[in-house]
Amino acid sequence: MYLKKSRNKDSGRVQLTIVEGFWDPERGHTRTRTIKKLGYLDEYIGKYDDPIAHFKREVDEMNRAAKQEAAEYQITARKNQELEKDCSNRRNYGYIVIMKLLYELGLDSFLINRQRRTTSIEYNASSIMKMLTIHRILAPGSKKKAFEEKGRYFDFESDQVFSEHDMYRALSFYATLEKDIQLQIHNRIMKNTGRNMEVIYYDVTNYYFEIDQEDETRKKGHSKEHRPNPIVQLGLATDADGLPLSYEIFPGNESEKLHLRPTIFNLYKQYNTGRVIAIADSAQNTGNNIYYLDAGKQGYIFSQSIRGSSEAFKKYVCDETGYIWHGDEYKRKSRLTRRTIKVDFFLPDGSSKKKDVTVDQRQIVFYSEKYAERSKIKREAALKKAQKIISDPSAYTRTTSHGALQYVMNVVIDENTGELKEAGHGMPCLNLDVLREEEKYDGYYAIVTNVFDEGKNQGKYSDGVIIDLYRGLWQIEDNFSLTKGELEARPVFLSKKDRIHAHFLICYIALVVLRLIQQRTGYQYSPERLIEVMNNISCSYEGGNLFLFDYRSEVSDALGDAFGLDFTRQRLTRAEIKKNIGSVKKS
Repeated sequence: MYLKKSRNKDSGRVQLTIVEGFWDPERGHTRTRTIKKLGYLDEYIGKYDDPIAHFKREVDEMNRAAKQEAAEYQITARKNQELEKDCSNRRNYGYIVIMKLLYELGLDSFLINRQRRTTSIEYNASSIMKMLTIHRILAPGSKKKAFEEKGRYFDFESDQVFSEHDMYRALSFYATLEKDIQLQIHNRIMKNTGRNMEVIYYDVTNYYFEIDQEDETRKKGHSKEHRPNPIVQLGLATDADGLPLSYEIFPGNESEKLHLRPTIFNLYKQYNTGRVIAIADSAQNTGNNIYYLDAGKQGYIFSQSIRGSSEAFKKYVCDETGYIWHGDEYKRKSRLTRRTIKVDFFLPDGSSKKKDVTVDQRQIVFYSEKYAERSKIKREAALKKAQKIISDPSAYTRTTSHGALQYVMNVVIDENTGELKEAGHGMPCLNLDVLREEEKYDGYYAIVTNVFDEGKNQGKYSDGVIIDLYRGLWQIEDNFSLTKGELEARPVFLSKKDRIHAHFLICYIALVVLRLIQQRTGYQYSPERLIEVMNNISCSYEGGNLFLFDYRSEVSDALGDAFGLDFTRQRLTRAEIKKNIGSVKKS
């Protein structure tokens, strides 16, 4: 490369360009191509003492860098050389993507500032959080395992970074910042990319512990996985795109119905959401939630259990009047109605009193042949189990009979043991009345809402739009599946309350990071595939301060493009790797 000076014939000004020569085999001679246009010489008079000398030095530096990059390395090795004992030369490099997002979210500076302002601890709490989050995504397991394997990543390969004792002490520190970190992440996402917060999805799941005895946090309750172990519950809110917004941990024996309203009103107050539409399943469809969300100027879209509804509503569902068919397999109808609900009004002394309240509500009912078929298939499995229970009740318990016991008559549960036994007044048999009632509503689904398609919202919230909004609830279920699957958030092996909260905070950060990676790569790849690829972007020490990479794919190229990183090089020096990692910390 060299500095080219050319004079403009019309203006007489001298133009500066960095060019390089190359051999053109088609034309059979040397040609030049432009590397960088610098502009006119007179533009730099006064800016540099000698502009020509300045840019010649820049060209010399570029030539040195290019020469170094193209240099050949000679590595000598003995044919039968043995590995050193207990050595591990393999290093992961794909974690640089996770590191870049952690810095973009401002977590490093946030933790450093809080540590300096509020504690006297000497270990690097930010470094520990980054290590635990990276490990949770790429190689989930216990905290002890995370510490033992931290040398897999360039940032944590030194034993002097922090100790195992430091890591466990840091968990207690993170627990004190649980809400603040959630808000920090939200604010930075709003600043960097923005969020769609017109609707907020909310759902609750629980996580079990491999213990038998309860404590103040881990309580026996209704396990989503039908396990007898103590559990904690986690309520998760996401924005309209399914990106996590906030979460809350509460004891396993508490009703999840109590936590939707505080979550929505906390978001309204601290996250400046304005009016939102809360979307949740039928578990949140309570009189209190309906009344207090409506009174607080917030919207709701809840599913409505048809089988558990009033006889008047069941009659409305089964009445063909008003249904509009869309194709041969789908129909729907809706109505605006006044409905009486029971609401708890809280008194100054802390007690409450139930009152009947009338509310305006929009009810949407739809029928799908696919839903009907799915219901029949699901019930068939339960009926098969019911037949086995009838044959031998003692072979089943409350847990193992889940979903089938409703179809069985003359069988009771021993409240002391949880085992099934004959009721003593007749042989066990199939409950045909329950079966026939179930079959009547196969394929029907109902949604209730206080969002009306009228006034300034005319044309914005049609029945189809409300149904589509509700269907978006699958995204939050997908988040739960991801935390329990790829992130292995359970079973939990911690016992102290603050460390349990820290564990779920790390899982939450990992979940947000994974979703942001998906978002940045255009949702082209599943979390599983992205995790696999980031793990595959690894290298081995080759000697001479050089590391050899052996993986490249369409997905690694997409990650590189999305995050401004280069995953195409076959070899990098340790200095180059450290420089690249350092560059992402400037986000």
